[in-house]
Order: sequence, then C-alpha cells, then structure tokens
Amino acid sequence: MALDRRIVELYDEYTHKPLDRRVFMNRLLAIAGTATAAEAALALLEPNYAKAQQVPADDARITASRLDTTVDGVALRGYVVTPKAEAKRGGVLIIHENRGLNPHIEDITRRMALEGFTALGLDFLTPLGGTPADADAARALFPQLSVESVVTQGRAALKYLASRSDANGKTGAVGFCWGGTAVNNLAVSIPELSAGVVFYGGSPDLAKVPQIKARLLIQQASRDSRLVGMLPDYEKALKAAGIRYEAIVYPDVDHAFMNDTSAERYNAATAKQAWARTVAFLKTETGTA
Repeated sequence: MALDRRIVELYDEYTHKPLDRRVFMNRLLAIAGTATAAEAALALLEPNYAKAQQVPADDARITASRLDTTVDGVALRGYVVTPKAEAKRGGVLIIHENRGLNPHIEDITRRMALEGFTALGLDFLTPLGGTPADADAARALFPQLSVESVVTQGRAALKYLASRSDANGKTGAVGFCWGGTAVNNLAVSIPELSAGVVFYGGSPDLAKVPQIKARLLIQQASRDSRLVGMLPDYEKALKAAGIRYEAIVYPDVDHAFMNDTSAERYNAATAKQAWARTVAFLKTETGTA
C-alpha cells in the first residue's frame, strides 16, 4: 500500500528546506499516528545504498579511481570511472543531489561508465570540506554554496574531462534535484558544455537563457508541482532564444523517481525509460559510440 501523500510531501519538505530532524520526526509521528508506523514510513523513504547498488565498485568492466586534482586553481575531488575498453569518448559530469557525493551517486557514475562514457561524480562540497557521512549534515551545507562556486567547479571539471587523453573533447552533465538545477546553471554559464540532462531540477536565471549553447533534456515528475510549475516559463524562454531542448513530464511519479535508494519514491519503469533517453541523448550529443 502506498504511503499517505502527506508523508511523502513532508519528506520532500524535510530534504529540501531542509527541516530540522526533530521537527520532521514530530510532524511525521503526528501524521503516522504511532512510532511503529512512522518507522515503517521512514524505511520506505530514507536511502538504502546497499540494496540499490546496481554496479559493484570492483566490476571487471570498468576502472574506478578517486580524483584529487586542481584545474585552473580550482580543487576538484570526486570519483572517476571509465570503461575498460580503450577509446576516445565523451565525458559526463554527474552532479549529486543535496546529500553530496554519496554511494548512490557513485553507483550512478559507474552505470554511466558502463554506457561508454568517462564519468565523473564530482563532490561539489569540496570547498566546504567535502561530503560528510551524515545526510543531514550534508544538506545543511548546501545553502553555503553560491551559484558562482558551483559554476567555477563545474567549469574546471568539464575542462578536466575534455582534456583527458581518452577524451574526444565533448562533454555532458547530468544532475539530480539540486544537481539538476546545477546543470541548468552550468548551461547558461559554460558554452563548452555540449549537453545537459536535468532530472527534477529548478530553472536558471531566465534572463541568461539566450547564453545556452548546449542541447538540453529536461525530465520532471508530474507530482513535483513546484518544479513542474516553473517549466512553462523556462520553456517559453528556451523557445524564444532558439535553444534546442526536449522537456518531458513523466505521469504519476514523484520527485526523485530515479533514486532507487528510496523504495517509496523510486519508479522502476519510469527510471528505466528516463535513463535510456539520457544515455541515447548523451551519446548523440557527445559523439560517443
């Protein structure tokens, strides 16, 4: 049986405002009615990284390593994964949600490498000491990140990907939630970006939309009313500027439908469809076989 919608919406409020954990738990208990029901709801909503892993870190088809470098004076920390087969390929920057570079995003990075790309899961919390293990502590750091800091790190990361010996010079970016918004902000600021895929992310400064050079794939969830409500104005600006894009609102799914660590919000069928679209789009736009 599906959870009470009020609980799902409360959890979204908790993860995006974010709410203090104590406030969230008190409100959850009030809706659920009992501590047992509240705990059961949390088990469906909160991440379970082990159960959701699709590609093991030691998968024989890929090579994975930690990135610790500096590009144009910008410190980059993250997780780089490539296919074992040697080839010139496009690079894809994977941008995390507002929990930072966690095991789920590392798994997404490995999945992208298996599709034939050089994939970089960047830790955008590096200027603030890196992603902490505690998700609440990570969420609390994000308000301290300016758009300028995100763009600076993104620009350096894309330059790193484009300049590797295995690179064909073209780059894409895929972002989820906070990361989806980041992809939009990179698109209006970095003309070298070839392609951007936005999963349930917010719109950029609409006045800057004419600066976009990348082609965009924007994927939203129908039940995510706040972000879906932003889409018409964003589309109007994209059309007016002649930007190549595709926007899809998937029916009957929640925010974070791609995140298979959350049993309640994950939608396997829609996630499979959105991932296939993402990969095909990135292969076309980055010239990756």
